[in-house]
Amino acid sequence: MTPDEHWMRHALILAERAQQHNEVPVGAVIVQDNTLIGEGWNQPISSQDPTAHAEMEAIRAACQHTQNYRLPNTTLYTTLEPCLMCAGAIVHSRISRVVFAAFEPKTGAAGSCFDVFNEPRLNHRVECHHGVLAEQSSDLLRRFFKARR
Repeated sequence: MTPDEHWMRHALILAERAQQHNEVPVGAVIVQDNTLIGEGWNQPISSQDPTAHAEMEAIRAACQHTQNYRLPNTTLYTTLEPCLMCAGAIVHSRISRVVFAAFEPKTGAAGSCFDVFNEPRLNHRVECHHGVLAEQSSDLLRRFFKARR
């Protein structure tokens, strides 16, 4: 198993935690030197906070852990393509690399609707990879939304 698969599996466990709380099942982890420094799962409904996406929660935790608002030389793993808000926070926090599982064709900001990480007008570039455990993430999301209908 590659490190990307290992950390994405951890993010999928967090996505399942979100689902257990009737939140859209998305999980995220931030890793530095192959060490977990932050994690989060979707909680905007339970926290009544529209910014409480998995990526934002992981960024907050990693910043607390490092005692810095910048997170250079880190990788963020997330089970779903980041939205515009999360992509902006990733750029502002100077995360070096993002790995996501499934594309989000309606709101994705890493290539689907927008391509924030390759925007030449921004002062920071984020290396971005996708597709790691994409089928597992997509299945989890499909099952969640099917059960809600």
